Amino acid sequence: MVVPELRPWRAARPHVVRIAHAVRPSLARVGTTVRRSTGTGSPQVRRVSQPKTWQFTATAATAGLALAAGVVTAAGPWDSSGQRTAERDRAVTLEAARGTDHGSTRGNAGTPPREPRTPPSAPSVLTGLGGTATTVKSAPGGKALAAVLDPLLKDPALGRRSASVVDVATGRRLYGTGSGDALTPASTTKIATAVAALSAMGADHRLTTRATFEPDTKEVVLVGGGDPTLTAREKTAPGWASLRDLADRTAAALGKRGVRQVTLSYDTTLYAGDKRHPIGVNPNIAEISPLMADEARTDDSGSGPAARVPDPAADAARTFGDLLKKHGIKASPPGPSKSSTRASTLATVSSPPLATLVERMLTNSDNDLAEALARHTAIATGKRADFQGAGAAVRAQLQRLKVPLKGAVFRDGSGLDRRDRLTADLLTALLVKAADPAHPDLRPALTGLPVAGFTGTLSGRYADGAAGVVRAKTGTLTGVNTLAGTVVDKDGRLLAFAFLATGTSSAGAAQTALDKAATALSACGCR
Repeated sequence: MVVPELRPWRAARPHVVRIAHAVRPSLARVGTTVRRSTGTGSPQVRRVSQPKTWQFTATAATAGLALAAGVVTAAGPWDSSGQRTAERDRAVTLEAARGTDHGSTRGNAGTPPREPRTPPSAPSVLTGLGGTATTVKSAPGGKALAAVLDPLLKDPALGRRSASVVDVATGRRLYGTGSGDALTPASTTKIATAVAALSAMGADHRLTTRATFEPDTKEVVLVGGGDPTLTAREKTAPGWASLRDLADRTAAALGKRGVRQVTLSYDTTLYAGDKRHPIGVNPNIAEISPLMADEARTDDSGSGPAARVPDPAADAARTFGDLLKKHGIKASPPGPSKSSTRASTLATVSSPPLATLVERMLTNSDNDLAEALARHTAIATGKRADFQGAGAAVRAQLQRLKVPLKGAVFRDGSGLDRRDRLTADLLTALLVKAADPAHPDLRPALTGLPVAGFTGTLSGRYADGAAGVVRAKTGTLTGVNTLAGTVVDKDGRLLAFAFLATGTSSAGAAQTALDKAATALSACGCR
């Protein structure tokens, strides 16, 4: 498969995307210890120099955080060069905080400039992928890759491990060790959930929350649409569905009907089966409900662990009732019900497109959103919206994409269930599929991957490694550490990789070992 230059998932965007790509000379010197076999049984140790954190920050800022050489670029919001502006701005902020003034001797360390400087636009990089800007070398060789990766992946901290590295342009596996072994994937499961959801519903699909009115009983029913990103907060980013907006519109619609007092109910019948994940309600996941506000968080956080309310649907309905009262609509204490076919719709609010939801899920490793998208995949394909139906739906969608599913087990959408099983071969195949121009709707499965040293679950990693270069989904459970994503090697070749480790003795040591392997891959020409 030859991959030409791809545009972002917003297919209507008229201009040719200019791919953000770092100036790569420093990347050839990524800090790691590379052991190359001498053929005598004793590896030869070659220590390569390591650039400082600010050097990678500068590189990433200049590049707009390199994603892939001509294959994918960060999605929305965009600037004219195709850079993902949120990441660009973060790179500039980090640079300002460190007080650097690259290219000048006048900057004083520790003293930020008065105004952050806009990084220069990234050049167009179409390296060897159907474009004309640059020609790269052939894909890395298997023996050379093995010489670099084998010693790193044999770190005792990793326990039992499997790995796969694939050339995205051709889909050819370049390196594998136990790549067909099905291991516990932890949150890298979200890559499968993302691809399945996008495949089933399309990148433009939205999740809608409704308020309906039963004219005979004057009952207002808040109907959950399975959008865990619905927010009740006063201040929120534009584009996200707001419970406040829904209350405003509902009150206005009731006012036109001359209705000032209603019975308030809520409808959670979109989902079926168990409401609780097998691990229970805890700071990592709320009760699984099609109706919740702010993921049932009890604080102002938008990601990461947080205490959750015990009944998300009832809590959201109570908040909705309080908001109606502010508009002069008296509402009864809410209770569960079901909106009937006789009901008319008073108002609706919809989530951002599925592409944006997938990006948020992957970047933040959002468990609540992952479980919601798995159930929506079931609904879209006519299956029961419970754990079993969602798992069957995800498998069915991936089977349609003809990726290797041998040994795969999908017990949930988030990867919190330790009974999930995926292979490194499957994860890399999904990443390659998401880069395939024949499947543009799958692009957010790549653009949502956290950026090393900058975003999401990788924001605190790679401080002295391949910051801004590695893009990958992390996975962590007790005794399980995983990493799967994309990297551009020093010669400009886009590679997909997946590293799975189970029976790890130390989460920190295992994480470091995986990061070293990804960093070495980014620094490797390996030919």
